[in-house]
Amino acid sequence: MKITFYGQNTLLIEVSGKNILVDPFITGNPLAKDKVVVDEIKADYILLTHAHQDHVLDAEVIAKNNKATIVSNYEIAMYYQSRGIDVHPMNHGGSWSFDFGEVKYVNAVHTSSFADGTYGGQPGGFVLKGADKTIYIAGDTALTMDMKLIPLSFSIDLAILPIGDNFTMGVDDAIIASDFVACNKVLGVHYDTFGYIEIDHDSAKQKFSDKNKDLVLLDIAQSIEI
Repeated sequence: MKITFYGQNTLLIEVSGKNILVDPFITGNPLAKDKVVVDEIKADYILLTHAHQDHVLDAEVIAKNNKATIVSNYEIAMYYQSRGIDVHPMNHGGSWSFDFGEVKYVNAVHTSSFADGTYGGQPGGFVLKGADKTIYIAGDTALTMDMKLIPLSFSIDLAILPIGDNFTMGVDDAIIASDFVACNKVLGVHYDTFGYIEIDHDSAKQKFSDKNKDLVLLDIAQSIEI
């Protein structure tokens, strides 16, 4: 499984010959817009954790460019279906076996609405189980005890957690979250894009290291394989 970071919460996951894009926010991201070309992104599926603009801004264009299927909660799925996009609606606690692996839609504590004010349902995260590896995509969330449910059903190889604080968990809560999901390898997201969520990279990595955990912070368009 290969994961490429496109800034904020945007990820491209390559697994079982399919491209899964998460929360595409590129053209509005000052850190990514000159480094990533939206029209060149290839996606078979687009996973949306919630409806905020910094997670869905480029979803419609990329979905239509690729005839991709948007996977999200029911309200978000219907929003995009009304725009002529293929969708797969889900809701909390539900799982589905796709042609690239199993996806479970799990709880998140945040808010969710589109930029035009349309209700975006309740926010969520995803557990994606591929052929060999399983990842947890937390989305925008506070630290929540619900995370403790995840390792009861899955062995997580990589936890993708927000670390920017203010709107989501910060570094300290993300360390606790990694304990809750029983995964010591964390890919940090949702940081540095705006002034509210700028972080000290060295300090963040040291805090994780002090707890015998590995925090991975990728540059825009950089990838890791797990």
